[in-house]
Amino acid sequence: MGRSVNILGEEEIALVRESSLLVGRTLAEVARHIAPGASTADLDRIAEEFIRDHGAVPGFKGLYGCPSTLLISVDHEVVHGLPGERVLEDGSVASIDCGVLMNGFYGDSAYTFRIGEVKP
Repeated sequence: MGRSVNILGEEEIALVRESSLLVGRTLAEVARHIAPGASTADLDRIAEEFIRDHGAVPGFKGLYGCPSTLLISVDHEVVHGLPGERVLEDGSVASIDCGVLMNGFYGDSAYTFRIGEVKP
């Protein structure tokens, strides 16, 4: 066993909340650029720039050797795909995971986006 649980105080919880809110705002910024023809590498660059412009650092980049800010899985791919030159196509679905390190605390969230018109 040997592991303990850290209980956060109100100030620390507020810092976690701030990190988490930035994740949500980052995903909203990425959503503005999601469209058929956008590359996953472009979305990753947009997210990193947005995070750094807001005084934080990407939470995944460099962690366990992760080379990216976002983890993006398209259609049938399993979670935590790496961004690259892949271009999003109309009718696809993309799961985008984002993490932020700010004020010593991590925020992390994922959202699944429809690309263009998705048929059931």
